[in-house]
Amino acid sequence: MGHSLAEIVQASGHSADTVRYYQTLGLLPPPRHEGRNAVYEDSHIERLRLIRSMSRRGLSLKVIGLLLERGGELDSDRALLAALEEEANEPAYTGEELARRLGVPHALVASIERTGLGEIDGDADDAGHRYSEGDLQAARGALRLLSYGFPLTKLLSLAVRHDRAMRRTVDDAIELFDRYIRKRRGGSAEDPEATARSFREILPVVTAIVVHHFQRLLVRRALKRLRRKGERGPLEYAVRVAARTRLGVRWS
Repeated sequence: MGHSLAEIVQASGHSADTVRYYQTLGLLPPPRHEGRNAVYEDSHIERLRLIRSMSRRGLSLKVIGLLLERGGELDSDRALLAALEEEANEPAYTGEELARRLGVPHALVASIERTGLGEIDGDADDAGHRYSEGDLQAARGALRLLSYGFPLTKLLSLAVRHDRAMRRTVDDAIELFDRYIRKRRGGSAEDPEATARSFREILPVVTAIVVHHFQRLLVRRALKRLRRKGERGPLEYAVRVAARTRLGVRWS
């Protein structure tokens, strides 16, 4: 049975613009045409519902695209999808609820959302931004930074630059995993559980490496700046603090 775009929108909960956007990304097959009319199938509705489900679990459109890439072989990736969903915090709060729990005006949360920091390529245009418990804790940490006197605009600017660079790094990392783990010798098609186990083992190691590198680089460059300025007193204190301050990381 064929469906019009309006019927697809109503059945899937996505906007018409989102449906078209997913088509341009290759996440959704194009409709067939009867004359000038686009005709969608039940499979389009199922695909849109699957995309929404994965998106709401925090998976980026990039990851969703990789999981959908092989079409009929998607069932072989269910174990990997389950592993990804384990790591994705379930969205729990709307923007209004997040602002209320933080004790800040919703306008502040909305302004952050407009920078792109409030989402991870998710389907935010229809259901609104959603936030997990982990997001709430991170936001509380950001508020603590502001209490030290950092200007909000400067902090946001830095966060946006970091976010843009990190997205590129993450996308490249996903490509590496997809090429050398997931698709190696047939990848998940041969042993989906092995692919999922690899993901579970690799993720904490990669996270620990990123955390370690960031802290090591920050401390070393801060010390270098103090040395260059000849600030011996602050330098000696900074060295002592750096020696005993280590972020907790998990290597296995």
